[in-house]
Amino acid sequence: MVSALAIAALLHACGEEAKPPVAQAHEVGFVTVAPRDIPYVSSFVAQTESSRQVEIVARVAGFLDRIAYAEGEFVKEGQLLFQIDPKPFKAQLDAARGEMDSQKARLTTASATLKRVKPLAAQNALSQADLDRAQGDFEMASAAVHAAQAKVREAELNLDYATVRSPVSGSAGRSLQREGAYVGASSDTARLTYVAALDPIWVTFSISQNQAERYRERIEKKQVLPPPEENYEIEIVLPGKRVHPERGRINFADPSFSQDTGSFMVRAAVPNPDKSLRPGMFVTVNIHGAVRPNAVVLPQLAVQQGARGHFVAVVNAENRVEVRPVVVGSYANDKEIIVEQGLAAGDRVVVDGFARLAPNAPVKPVPAAAAASAGASAGASTPAATK
Repeated sequence: MVSALAIAALLHACGEEAKPPVAQAHEVGFVTVAPRDIPYVSSFVAQTESSRQVEIVARVAGFLDRIAYAEGEFVKEGQLLFQIDPKPFKAQLDAARGEMDSQKARLTTASATLKRVKPLAAQNALSQADLDRAQGDFEMASAAVHAAQAKVREAELNLDYATVRSPVSGSAGRSLQREGAYVGASSDTARLTYVAALDPIWVTFSISQNQAERYRERIEKKQVLPPPEENYEIEIVLPGKRVHPERGRINFADPSFSQDTGSFMVRAAVPNPDKSLRPGMFVTVNIHGAVRPNAVVLPQLAVQQGARGHFVAVVNAENRVEVRPVVVGSYANDKEIIVEQGLAAGDRVVVDGFARLAPNAPVKPVPAAAAASAGASAGASTPAATK
């Protein structure tokens, strides 16, 4: 009898274990899919360059007396950079002025002679040959004065060129010549330095043929709306995700593609009043102005990735979990991502409470804001660790 009771008790216990446990509906936070217009931003790797970089070259030959600027510092337009020994040019100017005074004296004499000869020739007191000779002397003296004046202007220019000033305001490079060197005799010694204008600064980047074609197709399909009159804005992002405070505009696009790279060059002018951008910097360029209409945007935490691609957890009409594969696009910002395919307006996508989810499991959906406040009081959130 005791054995029979023991077997009966064992069979009763096994029967209880065989019953499936009742699934409990866990609370999850969700967001409702609501398509909206968002900015369409394209990013490219770019490089900065001076909007006006001028090579400073000696126009006259001579010994370099002085370097009058601090190398690498900002210089203003008209500021003295170099001083070439001016004494030889002053001597040439004095000689040219003396020659001009001599020719003016000859012109005065020739003019007086012509005035005397003309009335006498009219009275037949002098021959026509005497009048022609006097007229020729006068014209030759006039021409000599003009030639002498030209030599004076040339000597003045050479003297002025001995003082080398900056043609633009910008950052000056190092001096390629040292004080006491003979400069200007050849192309190697004629180059002195350069000055690069920094405000505005130019930013150049390349757009490939494939990128341009994809953008054109999206515009044709109304997936992207360009700004009015193609008025794009350029934003510069520096290393460390530091954003330059000023935005620029595109001022040039190469009309042809490069045969070597299959891309065309685009240039933008960006204000740089604080001179924080220098030529030669590698930066990221974000092009603003286009709009992506009716875009499905989700928090990045809502999109998971598995062996077969990206997926999201959707709460269906029966409040059960449905695993939905999706096709994702680019990031909308630091916290959101665009879903290209797989979702529709009104879908409830889980963004919080993934730890106890399973396909077709019952859940208690709560709007994400309420779920976040409840989770903060209960403890740490699993999606944060997933991110």
